Amino acid sequence: MKTTIHIALLLLSMAIFQVTEGRAADQTIPVPGMVTMVDLGATSCIPCRMMAPILEELEKKYKGKAAVIFIDVWQNEDEGKRFGVQAIPTQIFYDKKGKEVSRHVGFMEKQAIIDQLEKMLKE
Repeated sequence: MKTTIHIALLLLSMAIFQVTEGRAADQTIPVPGMVTMVDLGATSCIPCRMMAPILEELEKKYKGKAAVIFIDVWQNEDEGKRFGVQAIPTQIFYDKKGKEVSRHVGFMEKQAIIDQLEKMLKE
């Protein structure tokens, strides 16, 4: 039973990544006039997969207030170079003016992301 649940969660996280990843390709990053969080990772990276449900939830929660974007840098190598990614996952936060204000490398907990987004939305 536990194995079935783990497999289902893994498949769900991979599906979420594919949906989120598809949105990044046609967006300007950072999103003009909006607080933006970009998560650069890969669908086959374990910490990145762990973040998938968090990103999906936060994308919905902050819709219209902040952009939450995932980019698979293994499938889009130029994006990794563009954002100066040295390890994945990497999260980059941009203010409403498009200025990078924070960068984090590694798994980032949901509450830490929320704290950063909320702080930036108040500024």
